Amino acid sequence: MGDLKYSILKTLLVFPESGKWHKELTLTRWGEKDPKYDLRPWNKDRSECLKGITLTKEELVILKDGLGGIDL
Repeated sequence: MGDLKYSILKTLLVFPESGKWHKELTLTRWGEKDPKYDLRPWNKDRSECLKGITLTKEELVILKDGLGGIDL
């Protein structure tokens, strides 16, 4: 991941592995920025990741509320 500095402060969900990758929802600090909720694929030892999304707490609450109303 090059010079990108990150610190995973809390792991909230780990999704099943799909080949080399598995998705995680974490509370992550990227660089010196405030921590955000982060959903992205990681390899087993978290040395590599793919593109994901970051959400503020407010955005995560909106997503959680919205998902509660979806029929699967």
